[in-house]
Amino acid sequence: MDSMKEMTKAKYSWWKELVGPLQFVQLSEKILPPLYIITIIVLTVALYLAFRAPIDYQQGITVKIMFIHVPFAWLAMLCYTVMTLSAARTLFSYHLLADAALKTATPIGTVFTVLALITGSLWGKPIWGTWWEWDARLTSMFILLLIYLGIFALSRAFENEETSAAHAAAILTIIGFINIPIIKFSVDWWNTLHQSASILRRGGAAINTSILIPLLINAFAFTLVFVTFHLMAIQNEILRRCVITRQRIAARKLPETDIS
Repeated sequence: MDSMKEMTKAKYSWWKELVGPLQFVQLSEKILPPLYIITIIVLTVALYLAFRAPIDYQQGITVKIMFIHVPFAWLAMLCYTVMTLSAARTLFSYHLLADAALKTATPIGTVFTVLALITGSLWGKPIWGTWWEWDARLTSMFILLLIYLGIFALSRAFENEETSAAHAAAILTIIGFINIPIIKFSVDWWNTLHQSASILRRGGAAINTSILIPLLINAFAFTLVFVTFHLMAIQNEILRRCVITRQRIAARKLPETDIS
């Protein structure tokens, strides 16, 4: 029985070493420098291909907005999905790395959602004739922005970051995840002004490859941007908490005469 426990412990020891906060910082320091270079190269190529992509015969040059609008919308939902997974880990079995991942992804996802709404409005004005319409897809994206802002405020509303704030933000994140499938399938469930799915749909993509390939490369490039920013933010958050912890320990060791 004891040998079985030792084998199980040894089996998962590598995982504990990997997900440890300080081990994560050391690993990210090795990953980030080459990731910077790869991200810049891929993003440059992606934007160049978007610039060289043909103009749509109906939408004209305004179709170019699609190459950044679609990745922004995709990342707004991807970021929230990452937050939900981190929230589940935080809520059911607290781990500092999961909590840091949830907290640092929130402002990044907020920015992507705002950019998706802005670029969508810029694209919608010449095509729909209006900057905004309370259609199902746009409304659900706006609700996602409100959820992001709520999580951002809640995660910073408590003094104790590792209990009250973490659990409150995790609960709201998990509850708010119900909005993600609503965003995805809103164009199928309701008669909306927003166009239906053009890539992930039955029968294959409805976009010509001359536009589809640059679009997918842009989505991949901006995903790398998200991964890079998120790793940097998690690293900074862990180091910030380490500094705070050391300051608290040092403060407890000070004699009362020094404090006064």
